[in-house]
Amino acid sequence: MKIVVQEQIERTVTVAIPDRLDAFNAPAVRSQLDELMGDGVKRFVVDLSQTPFMDSAGMAVLVSLLRRCRQAGGDVKLVWPQFEPVRRVLQLTQFDRIFEFVEL
Repeated sequence: MKIVVQEQIERTVTVAIPDRLDAFNAPAVRSQLDELMGDGVKRFVVDLSQTPFMDSAGMAVLVSLLRRCRQAGGDVKLVWPQFEPVRRVLQLTQFDRIFEFVEL
C-alpha cells in the first residue's frame, strides 16, 4: 500500500509589546511586523499583557496586521492586557469581539 505524507509547518510568532503602543513607537512596531511578514510569517500572537498604554495609532497597527494576515490565510490573536487603560480601549472599541484572545 502506498501512502502520501505531506508535512505542513506554519510558523506562529509571539510578539510581546512591553512598552506603550502609541503614535510615537507605532511606526517602529509596524516596521518590525512588516519585516516578519516579509519573512513569511502570517500567524501572530501579540502579547499585550505588559503593555501599559495604547492609543489609536497602536490600534491601527493591530487592525492592519489582522487584515494583512487574514488576506494571506493567517490570523492574529491577542494576549489580554493586565493594565486597565488598555483593557478599556479594547472593550470600548469592541476589539475584544474582533480579535481572539489567548493565554500564554
